[in-house]
Amino acid sequence: MKKLFTYLTRQPFWVNLLTALALIFLIGFLFLKSLSWFTNHGEYLKVPAVKGQNVDNAIKILEAGGFDVVIQDSVYLDSIPRYTVIKQLPEPDATVKVNRTVFLTINRAAPPDVIMPKLEGLSFRFAYDMLQRNHLRLGDTIYRPDFMKGSVLEQQYDGGRITSGTKIPWGARITLIIGGGLQVEQMLVPDLVGMTFAEAKALLETKGITLASVIAMTTVRDTAAAYVYKQNPERFDIDKTTPLYIRPGQTMDLWLSPTPMDVDSLKQKDQKDLNQ
Repeated sequence: MKKLFTYLTRQPFWVNLLTALALIFLIGFLFLKSLSWFTNHGEYLKVPAVKGQNVDNAIKILEAGGFDVVIQDSVYLDSIPRYTVIKQLPEPDATVKVNRTVFLTINRAAPPDVIMPKLEGLSFRFAYDMLQRNHLRLGDTIYRPDFMKGSVLEQQYDGGRITSGTKIPWGARITLIIGGGLQVEQMLVPDLVGMTFAEAKALLETKGITLASVIAMTTVRDTAAAYVYKQNPERFDIDKTTPLYIRPGQTMDLWLSPTPMDVDSLKQKDQKDLNQ
């Protein structure tokens, strides 16, 4: 080392300068070469197309080609098999460096839950659009006599009414009860006295009459099995001689008791109430 220092001090300045520049160039060249070796500089691969394949097969293909794989996201489409690759990044046939990571988006195994929107009061066309935007399907459409013609009167799922905000499966079928308008023809007011509430309700539905108020005695425990002892409008007028008529879409009120009540006893009860 001492001899090298002595040698350098005896050389002209320009020789030392050229020697220093040569050393700097050599060190830089070796550094860049080593960096290229560590980063696989100059080595490129084409990304294989794995879109539409099962995710397990896609990972095997990508890893065999020298790529790292990350499942970035998952969505749900009911039109393709589950665990299918829906999207890849970088795109197929893109030229990238070795060991580049490929991000995959796959189809979920099970549909997610969605929130039931409020359709009641909307027009049928707008309600249908709302169903599609919320990933739901239209089931049956049932028309019921009502003055709100063309509007959704009730939304049902799995045989029962469903309220907005309820979580239901993606793609569930929703039945819509739609107003069909008031019909011009009239019908005799049905005689419901003596029927069970379940029987009376079913009869009103078949005739398109809307059930309004239900007034039950305090002793009624099972409404469906309770008996109708009074209705409004009644079957006949106040003189009990002229039958009354009603139109589909109009309403009726019912009074319920736990047991069948004799008509004569009802008349006595009404007279007693008048005298009090």
